[in-house]
Amino acid sequence: MDVAAVELLERFYSLIWPMLRISALLIAAPIFSLRAVNLRIRIVLAMSITWLVYPLHTWPTIDPLSAAGLLEVANQLMIGLLMGLMLQVVTAAIVVAGMSIANAIGLSMATMIDPNMGNVPVISQFLLVLATLIFVGLGGHGMLLSLVVESFTSLPIGGNLLGDMAWRQLVAWSSMLFLGALLTALPVMVALLFINIGLGVATRAAPSLNIFSVGFPAMIFAGFGILILALPSIGARIQWLWMQGFFQVRSLVGLS
Repeated sequence: MDVAAVELLERFYSLIWPMLRISALLIAAPIFSLRAVNLRIRIVLAMSITWLVYPLHTWPTIDPLSAAGLLEVANQLMIGLLMGLMLQVVTAAIVVAGMSIANAIGLSMATMIDPNMGNVPVISQFLLVLATLIFVGLGGHGMLLSLVVESFTSLPIGGNLLGDMAWRQLVAWSSMLFLGALLTALPVMVALLFINIGLGVATRAAPSLNIFSVGFPAMIFAGFGILILALPSIGARIQWLWMQGFFQVRSLVGLS
């Protein structure tokens, strides 16, 4: 009985390490971090993926209550969280792009309560739904799980800790939050800028024209029309952002 108990404890100590990294990824990654995927589903997913990954590697036996074990617990959690945060930058960029488009159209007051992002404009909510569909269509969930499985080879348990380069990469990549939002919203914003210029010229030529009664409905009508026409380019830009996010995750875990 004592031998069986010791073997079971060692097996538990080796099983807990991949589960920590996978669980942290499921907490922070897009789609898996949605509130619709509740805690029970995440636990089942983490246990299932860990059980499938466990026979593929040789895992060290480290006491998680020791000093080295506590340091390794923090390291595994940071690896999983950073992998998820790299992709959350793409989600934030899409929200900012939707806010910029909504402000340009005149729908900044039309907001929806998103349980994951808070109060966001309806355009941002629409772009988030579009981005989620593109993520699933690309097989992003499968690529993400494949990356976390491969990361156990490039960043083995008990190996190197995350250094300054990982945090520098995250800070450098976070600039894509604004650059990606600008590139996504640029077609709509430029077109609406020219429409605003035209309305300004018309108001100057006919001062009796009420800009509030004519300009706002025209901007909303034209804004939705331009948004529909720009959807292919916006979808392509969102797809590019997702792929850049996966490249950053691969670089983070040392696979590129």
